[in-house]
Amino acid sequence: MKKTEFLKLATIAVLSTGLVAGCASKEEPAPAKEPMTEAQKGPNAAAKNAIYSAKIKNARAAKLGYEWRDTKKLIAAAEKAAAAGDNDKAVKLANMAAEQANDAIAQYHAETKRYNEMHGSTESGMAMGMNNSSMSNAGGGEYTVVSGDNLWNISGKDETYGNPYQWPLIYKANSDQIKDADLIYAGQVFSIPSATDAEIDAAVQHAKTRGAWTIGETEASDQDYLAQ
Repeated sequence: MKKTEFLKLATIAVLSTGLVAGCASKEEPAPAKEPMTEAQKGPNAAAKNAIYSAKIKNARAAKLGYEWRDTKKLIAAAEKAAAAGDNDKAVKLANMAAEQANDAIAQYHAETKRYNEMHGSTESGMAMGMNNSSMSNAGGGEYTVVSGDNLWNISGKDETYGNPYQWPLIYKANSDQIKDADLIYAGQVFSIPSATDAEIDAAVQHAKTRGAWTIGETEASDQDYLAQ
């Protein structure tokens, strides 16, 4: 075989090998996709149902005027966790919110029953009394805090105002020793001031519209009320 013919055959062999290799590379399968992370999946059915249930129950509590101020924060935190794919945390937070709403509804019925037993009124009459300042006691005197007390239940006692919504009156009169309206201590002695109708109306309005709160902090809405 001549040298030139051998070189031609060698060149053809090299080109053929390249083509075969090229074809083989084109036929390689595409790399497998990475599995979706929990965050990419988002809320699952359990999280969605728990959050929905908490919202429904809290709406009932709010309609009764007994919504707890932390419940919405728990629901918002549950929604945030669900959006991030942390569904276990979302369910846990939503269930906590639902429990709070259930407790709030139970509190409403307990207060209603107690009021009716003391005043012999209907449930609707009790609701009117809780919202009508003219039916509240005049106050006066002092009250010593015992374990388990809060401003809400102190204000609801017959020896004070008989209306829990008037608790801001106690808060304002004793602001020198109450730094946070949500945090009082056994042994503290509070004055229970008498109040005008206008002062009672302002207190009830603040109690109903106070907004979110955090234990250990003086809320801006409380500061605004004290400044009135």
